[in-house]
This record gives sequence, C-alpha cells and structure tokens, in this order.
Amino acid sequence: MFLRALLRISVFAALLFAIMPTASAELRVDITQGNAEPLPIAVTDFFGATGEDARIGREMAAVISADLQRSGLFKPIDRRAFIEGDGSLATLPRFGDWRIINTQALVQGRTQLVADGRLRVEFRLWDVFAEQQMVGLAYFTVPDNWRRVAHIISDAIYKRVTGEDGYFDTRIVYIAESGPAQRRIKRLAIMDQDGANHRFLTDGSSLVLTPRFSPTLQEITYLSYHGNTPRVYIFNIDSGRQELLGNFPGMTFAPRFSPDGQKVIMSLAQNGKTDIHVMDLRTRQSIQLTRSGAIDTSPSYSPDSSQVVFNSDRGGSQQLYVMNADGSNVQRISFGDGRYATPVWSPRGDLIAFTKISRGQFYIGVMRPDGSGERLLAEDFLVEAPTWAPNGRVLMFFRQSKRGEMVTDPRLYSIDLTGYNEREVITPVGASDPAWSPIIP
Repeated sequence: MFLRALLRISVFAALLFAIMPTASAELRVDITQGNAEPLPIAVTDFFGATGEDARIGREMAAVISADLQRSGLFKPIDRRAFIEGDGSLATLPRFGDWRIINTQALVQGRTQLVADGRLRVEFRLWDVFAEQQMVGLAYFTVPDNWRRVAHIISDAIYKRVTGEDGYFDTRIVYIAESGPAQRRIKRLAIMDQDGANHRFLTDGSSLVLTPRFSPTLQEITYLSYHGNTPRVYIFNIDSGRQELLGNFPGMTFAPRFSPDGQKVIMSLAQNGKTDIHVMDLRTRQSIQLTRSGAIDTSPSYSPDSSQVVFNSDRGGSQQLYVMNADGSNVQRISFGDGRYATPVWSPRGDLIAFTKISRGQFYIGVMRPDGSGERLLAEDFLVEAPTWAPNGRVLMFFRQSKRGEMVTDPRLYSIDLTGYNEREVITPVGASDPAWSPIIP
C-alpha cells in the first residue's frame, strides 16, 4: 500500500519553470579526468516562512548535501562556517561572504505550503566567483514527496556542474539477508538510492535471488525457489502481485529485462546443459539463443539491444563472451588471468562491468565491449554482482570481508569509475545482489 501511494505521489512532482542564467558560467567539474578534486559547495537550509515550511526546508537541504557529498565530486561546506543566513531568494546573495569561506558554488532554496495543500519548492544554484546564477527551478508536489524533490534538485545540480545526467532520483532493489547461515532468510527489498524509504517486498518464506528492474520501473524480475523449485518470476511493485514467467522443464535463473522492457533474457538448465533463452513478454514465446553444450549464463543486453554479453565455460574456464541478439557471431572478450562472471552492460554502452576471480581474490572491474581496457575497481574476500547507475558513471555491488576465521555479512557499496570514491550504502540487514533502477519518470 505504501509503495502504491508513493508511485501515485511521484506523478504530481511537476516542473513549474526554469530560470536560465544571464551569462555563461564556467564553473565545471570534469568527471572524465580521473580523481577530480571535490568542488566546495554550500547548501543553505531552504527558507520557510512558517515552522513547517522551515522544517521541510532544513530536511531537503540535508538530503541534497548528502547526495552531492556521496558522489565524491562535491565537498559541502560546514554550515557553521556560513556568514550569511539562509535568505529567502528575494535578494542576491552576498557573494563576498561566501568567497571568504572558499565557497565556489552556492545552493539556496525556499519551501512553501500553498493554499491548495501542495508544497512549492524553489531553488537556485549560484557560481560564487562569477556572481551568476547557473540554474533555477521550481516544483509543485504533495508535501510527503519532499524527499524525492530533493533528489531531483541534486540531479539538476549534478548535471549543471558536470554536464552528465545525475542518478539521485533512483531506487535500489536487493536481497535482504538475515538469520544464521544454516537458516538464512532472503527477502526482496527496495529503497531509495540513499537508503531511505526502505521496504521489504517479500516475506522470506521462499528463497529469492538476482532481482532486476524493468525499464518501466513498475516490475522486477527475479529467481524464486517457491515450492522448492527454482523459477523466474515477475513482481509488480505497485500491486505486489507475483507472476510466474513461463513453465519451463528445467531450472531457470539469471533473468534480466531487455532495454525496452518487452523481453526477459535468462538461462535455462536442462539435461546437464545451460543455455540462454529469451522470452517475449507480449506473446510469451521463448527462443533459445545458445547451444554450446556448456554453461552459458548471466546474459545482459547492450543499451541498443543489438548484442548480448554473457559468461560461459565453453572454452574450458569461465569467461566473458559477446554475441548478436539473435545468438549469432559469438566472440570471447575476456583474456586476463582468472575467471570472469556476472557481466552487465553500461547504460552508456561504452563499458561492461564484471566480477573477476583470480588467485583466491574477487574483483569488480570494467572493460570495453571488445575486451580492451580492463580496469579493476574494487577487491576483497568476496565482491560480486555489479549494477550500473543510470548515468553509467557509478557502480554498486556487494562485499563480504574475512576477519580471521569470520566472514562478515554481505553489504552494499558504490564506487565511481575512477575507483577512488567507494562508499557503503547502509541497509538495516545484510544485503546482496543489488540492482539500480533507471531515473524515476
């Protein structure tokens, strides 16, 4: 019920107008040049004329500041250093006061509960040294939707300063793990990308694995051992309805939607072989794509749906392969030391993320679709299951560390493509198999 209400509310988060800068601002962070120095930015509490307006304004500013800081590209300035107060957007900022504390970008805003019960939110981003407005936007929404508007504002700031799309107005679905190792309970869970609005989607009575978002956001495909039989299901987030995806004779696993949301590609194990199949969700007709006699699994479409990357042991060890979407022209692309698994194509199309196992250590890495340019970004006793932010600049994965003879609970982490900005994503219980949603429409 909560999720259904949340989805309805999000429809009413409307853009009112945009105030364009009066001149071209040069303030820019280049996120393609390795480890960029974080940009000093001040996010003031959004001004509110009433107590409730002010409370929402404070909480929105805190969410925006936290979003930007987690990206690793911004360094929010401690508000205790502020010389000028929050202001009401009625006058220009005193730029000299902000330069004294080394502020390069300034975010100001205003919140107001209007007569019809809606919340009006306005914000402006300033280039402090140029004394110019970079962007200004206003939104109307229902009051309970203030957190999502804060993420939308974070995305607008990120895009204006970096030139790249943001990823803050998104959600994460993952496997929530709890209980002793011998009786592990695994449930589907969903949350905002910052960990807020956390909810369990299944009750833990059946083991669930490898959830993946549909591009439409309303559905998740995943593997469930309902009735002790592994099958692929589709879960509707809005209604809570679970639907079996076909009645295959063998074990189905590793499902993933096509970029248009019209197909599900997956592995089917039967008669000692594992091959990749794709099902059209409109006709419920399936087509077998591989026939190697080996284990072919973990398929992922390219953003234009023309190719599929997967892992296979057809060459004697677990490696990555790319083929055309109809199963033709299979080419091996991984040739480094060790084994490769769980490939996933970047939404930008320029990279493929993967898990690598070499000399008893696990790694999260990326390579180009032709296999060149391999880079390893994270390593540990176990790191696995990379998933891309919708802008193709950040990955999330899960990690387990070994401390003496003890292995920690799995936890979620994000890391950018530089490999420098790694951060834990806090969850209430153990967490594995994350999947990042597209930007919420």
